[in-house]
Amino acid sequence: MGFDVRLMPTYDPATGMLMGGSRQLAQVQDVHLLRGRFGGDLILIASGPSVDAFPLERYSQVDWVMMNGSVALLDRIDHTPFLYICDDPSFVRDRPELALRGLQTAEFAAMSLDCLGELEIIYPGCLVSARIIVLERANRVGRRPVVSDRRYSWSVRNDPDIECGFSLFKRKTNRIGFSRNLAKGYFGARTIPYAGLQIAFHLGFKRVFMVGVDLDPGGGRFYEQGEQALPSTLDADYSHYILPSFRLMAQRVLKPGVFEVFNLSPSKRLPASVIPRLSPDELDAMLSAASG
Repeated sequence: MGFDVRLMPTYDPATGMLMGGSRQLAQVQDVHLLRGRFGGDLILIASGPSVDAFPLERYSQVDWVMMNGSVALLDRIDHTPFLYICDDPSFVRDRPELALRGLQTAEFAAMSLDCLGELEIIYPGCLVSARIIVLERANRVGRRPVVSDRRYSWSVRNDPDIECGFSLFKRKTNRIGFSRNLAKGYFGARTIPYAGLQIAFHLGFKRVFMVGVDLDPGGGRFYEQGEQALPSTLDADYSHYILPSFRLMAQRVLKPGVFEVFNLSPSKRLPASVIPRLSPDELDAMLSAASG
């Protein structure tokens, strides 16, 4: 018998068990043990239409992280992603087959508790064999603030794991941040690729190459057409959350040899002065230099 649809699963870090009411749903990966465990390069694949023109088939030797509906790409490319990410329960409700595919195909699946709950409701028992990383937002429990965003941002000002904006006057500034440690939560920035970058840092990857991070709602998603397309809030969120988040990361987190991020999208919406852009040929040269 399934758990009440109104009840979000609970996670006990001490036991590593994900629970739905009194029922055990899955054993969860310990984020402390995963921290810094990996390294090297990672290709982060979002859902912008530029994915269709990018030759991902050439990069099967690099670990991939896919998110939300970008796993639809596996219809035409035979590949096992390293990581699947989803933190939007409405996506799971609207596209459950894609979320399930990501969960079952990737080596690891990083998902929020409400997303995991939605999947378990739709596909009972689907979580049992997955290697799950529980995603929890910084200063949030069940998407509700633990303390005010301003109080939180002030409290972490000296925390080496957290970079966070602070303002006495602008509430949104206090929601902008970057977490180097998933055990302390992550910052959403209103776009899933940004969560992927924080996960990549936590796991120890040194360079991340972003594909399909077009950030243009007018272009839609590569796997959707016409009336099937889900609504997007990119325009509403870009100037308030998305761009400020990437700027904070660029200024406080990115450092050659420590953590670097490159944008392979031809879209100019995310400025190259914030995240440098690469062509596939430039990517090839960088990967070749690293392997040589």
